[in-house]
Amino acid sequence: MTAAAPNREATACLAALQAALGGGALPALDPVSPAALDEALRALTRQHGAAALPLLERLADGAADKAQRRAARRALYRLAQSGVRPARAAASTPTRPVVTREAEHAVRAWLSGIDGSGSRAVWILFEGGFGGGLRLCSLILNDEAGIMDAAGGPIARKRLEAELRALRESQKLPWVEVDGRRACALVSEALALHERLGTVAPPEFARWKKLVLGEAQPQASRTDTKENPPDPALLEHSPTLLELPELMGWFVDPARVQHEALALLQTRESRLVVSEQIKAEREVSIVDGVIEAQLPPVARRRWAGRLREMADIFAITGRGDAAAIARATAAALTDLERPATAIPFARALAARGLEMATEVALGRARLDDVSRAPVRRARS
Repeated sequence: MTAAAPNREATACLAALQAALGGGALPALDPVSPAALDEALRALTRQHGAAALPLLERLADGAADKAQRRAARRALYRLAQSGVRPARAAASTPTRPVVTREAEHAVRAWLSGIDGSGSRAVWILFEGGFGGGLRLCSLILNDEAGIMDAAGGPIARKRLEAELRALRESQKLPWVEVDGRRACALVSEALALHERLGTVAPPEFARWKKLVLGEAQPQASRTDTKENPPDPALLEHSPTLLELPELMGWFVDPARVQHEALALLQTRESRLVVSEQIKAEREVSIVDGVIEAQLPPVARRRWAGRLREMADIFAITGRGDAAAIARATAAALTDLERPATAIPFARALAARGLEMATEVALGRARLDDVSRAPVRRARS
């Protein structure tokens, strides 16, 4: 989305707010994004000052949407900080200075795509607390290990926008904006994974934990839900997902299939006189063995979860066909009555992992460079 779109939305929102300054019904703000509403309210208070107080009070008390009420209260707080206060508050407030504090809450969030190790970046922007400033929480989540890294702190709006632009330009994985509660729910799931594994999150996460858990919105489980049988045509095209730039790193861990990779090399380079059909059947047998060993039910559910998350990102970025294939493949993987060896996507994952392992065996690649094991990353 271009920068002009939110500006147009904020301009239209500001016009609706200005039309309601004289009284009457509250403007309809349901389709307005939180960012556009916040921008419009800031412009309203800059342009009208104390004259905007009655409308802001009505919005803070009577808006149907909780997020809109919070946005109006933030606007009232900013006016109060500049010395413009509601008459009812001025009459009842002592003359001594009083410091107010709004609860800190998530206002925006961003997710990256998922890499071949099951890791993704999460940014959550919080606002409120003492002084009403912004704080950015930056995390790396992994679906096998939980929270891999945590960092962040106070950030100015201009700095945030500059960081986002740089991120979109430099990242190989897609980067999309989502509701803050959904991002917090993903972090909450990572914390639950730590509990199941008996591990702990990095100590840097401690200062964010209470905020994240307070904002997390429970997510309906999609792995245990009975789904309609996937379209066979979509399943046949599932290996094409691995040709997408952001999924080029998806394959079974080469470190776990080194023995099978050597067997594959021996089959291909054998000096025994055997037919091409026998060689092909041997390769199929090796791939079948890798699938059965590396894609047990727990791994199938994990890959299905990755596909569902990427399907959401494909949909957000306007790639409906890829989203449909990813969802169909996820449904096939979670249907444990369907053999994994009969799922083209599973065969492609195994085959690519074997090829990477053969490159290692031939000395053309380093195992550390192609490993799919989750690792703690260096911070940028």
